[in-house]
Amino acid sequence: MFMNQDATKIRNIAIIAHVDHGKTTLVDGLLKQSKTFRDNQAEMTQNLIMDSGDQERERGITITAKVTAVQHDDYRINIIDTPGHADFSGEVERTINMADGCLLIVDAQEGPMPQTKFVLSKALVNGLKPIVIINKIDKQGARLAEVEDELADLFLELAVHEDQLHYPVYYAVGREGKAWTSPPQDLEDKADLSVVFDAIVNDVPPPSVDKTKPFQMLVSALAWDNFKGKYVIGRITQGKIKEGEQVTLCKKDGSQIKTKVETVFMSSGIARIQVPEGVAGDIVQLTGIADAQIGETIADGVNPEALPILEIEAPTLKIYLGPNTSPFKGKEAEFSTGRQIGERLKKELETNVGLRVEDENIGFLVSGRGELHLSVLIESLRREGYEFEVGRPQVVTKVENGKTQEPVEELIIEVPANHVGTVQMELGARRAVLKEQFASSKGITKLVYELSTRALLGLRNVLITNTQGTVIMNSLMTGYQPLGATLQKLRNGVLIAWETGITTPYALQTAESRGICFVGPAEKVYGGQIVGLNKRSDDLEINVCKTKHLTNMRSSSSDGTVQLTPATILSLEQCLDFIEKDELLEVTPKSLRLRKAELDPLKRKRQK
Repeated sequence: MFMNQDATKIRNIAIIAHVDHGKTTLVDGLLKQSKTFRDNQAEMTQNLIMDSGDQERERGITITAKVTAVQHDDYRINIIDTPGHADFSGEVERTINMADGCLLIVDAQEGPMPQTKFVLSKALVNGLKPIVIINKIDKQGARLAEVEDELADLFLELAVHEDQLHYPVYYAVGREGKAWTSPPQDLEDKADLSVVFDAIVNDVPPPSVDKTKPFQMLVSALAWDNFKGKYVIGRITQGKIKEGEQVTLCKKDGSQIKTKVETVFMSSGIARIQVPEGVAGDIVQLTGIADAQIGETIADGVNPEALPILEIEAPTLKIYLGPNTSPFKGKEAEFSTGRQIGERLKKELETNVGLRVEDENIGFLVSGRGELHLSVLIESLRREGYEFEVGRPQVVTKVENGKTQEPVEELIIEVPANHVGTVQMELGARRAVLKEQFASSKGITKLVYELSTRALLGLRNVLITNTQGTVIMNSLMTGYQPLGATLQKLRNGVLIAWETGITTPYALQTAESRGICFVGPAEKVYGGQIVGLNKRSDDLEINVCKTKHLTNMRSSSSDGTVQLTPATILSLEQCLDFIEKDELLEVTPKSLRLRKAELDPLKRKRQK
């Protein structure tokens, strides 16, 4: 990997797609086939090399955008791997401005999906030159001709100017590192990704820049390590930068700070390479600028000019997050005070551009782009040793012309034909409007709905349960509509622990007859904690710590062994979906506990 002083030999490309269509796997192939790694390096045998975070590997999705670079002949190719899930679209918005072209990856069976539409629209508005790759053509359900027609319709709908309607199409099996210019007769032939490299070089324009003008760079990403501290990542819009050079940091509030660049780095695979100079058109990582934030400009020290600030779409969901107030506070975590939580959220705002944080009494109101966006943040805090409590997710509304507006989503559901009735009944109860319904391949029915974001809360887990895990659903925010009527409560009441203590099999046997238990025997619970789901619509207080009284005539073993159904353990996302307005979720590094916001039973009754 060498520094390229000639901007015509630089290509900046973003990889965009719907979730699970094969973006990161294709980047793996580009990294390996460009000889970025030695043959004996561990990365040559790894998959999803760019998904470096624990949650990314566990969930199988890209959460944060990553920048890498490969060398192909005389060309330096900077690659931006973006998330495919709508909840992390802020990552797409902040990084796509660094690219001149994009690889749009589309599944050969699924075709364009909601997030395909979102990322492509962002790319075309930013003037990126698109290259289409129809991936996973080895699937049995692959339908190349139909997918090509669907893509043509999508481009016709989204194109900003006529040139964008003319795009090259390639065909690939990303996990095998193969691509073709036309559908191959034999998938076993000795193809590689050469056609993709050639497409990037020939079809993506070089950056249109002038290195003779004063230095200018928009901060698009940040990174840290213990060696150099903060790295400021962006594409140099004009000019050039050397290590040790004086620059001006143009803040969002209009103020300017004089500072100095300590070192200049470039990407080479997943490594950083220190270079003496960065030139216009290239993506660099600068150290020494500790106060820089995403969306701000680093400009020439003598003639500073600020670039337009990044515009990020508004959040759609908000959630209360505050210090834990349960009787078990401070027993399972390292950080538990409001000050510690506030400092951690402030740090998160530096890189998580789709997030908003406001003070809310003793806690905070955290707004994000969806349930997954918020749950990833909650899980990150939990793993770092924080404990806190969160409330039910609520939609973020806005007021226009004196009327309250709420976000609306397009929901696409794919489900086996025998479960269509179940889906329609659930969506009907949530006042969703069916826009389209048609049968696709192999007995799968595709349903397209329009519904409010409020109605989406909790839907995924309900449908997964009711369809035996066969449903596939994807949604995308499409706009706003006047705030609708309150939705009816779709969940039964809960079983509430009467007192603090340790659960017993004897007491849980009684609780099982009243509903579904969320706790097992020998667990610590406190009064007001939710320990199960009632069979009826009202809440029921129950003593799950009661022991069997012994007499002279009866020993503890005389009635035989108690047979209990294993407790139902809810995931973090399921807990967020489950809680109602008067309930909270207690989150610690070791436990997730559902509870009533008011633990005192007498005060709860007065509040009704």
